[in-house]
Amino acid sequence: MLVYPVTDYGTETASYRANGSDYFLTTDMMRWFWDHYVTSPADGANPLVSPLRAEDLAGLPAATVLTAEFDPLRDEGEAYAERLRAAGVAVSAKRYDGQLHGFWSMIGVMPAAKQAVADVAADLRSSLG
Repeated sequence: MLVYPVTDYGTETASYRANGSDYFLTTDMMRWFWDHYVTSPADGANPLVSPLRAEDLAGLPAATVLTAEFDPLRDEGEAYAERLRAAGVAVSAKRYDGQLHGFWSMIGVMPAAKQAVADVAADLRSSLG
């Protein structure tokens, strides 16, 4: 289960440009996180840091990937789901329109969060059933 996953060191996607300043998670915040995670920008190219940059994703386990419309991480999460699918990995991917980064943890406040948890639970039940 990947909920608005961070899959790439870069911050140059359309979703970063559109959603990186006016919503809960900002581009500046992500750069701060990256600066505290890697020792140098060159580390960002390592597929262990940026799995979207891996040459081959075949053989990875099935994944459920959730993204939010107004999240700077949206495009990299969706690109990762597509790369997994292209590598033959079973993927369930869903974008939650109208939502921002962090909505998943607001289950008591946002109806979309309740739906997202239900969707993930259904995927998990299906994969274990």
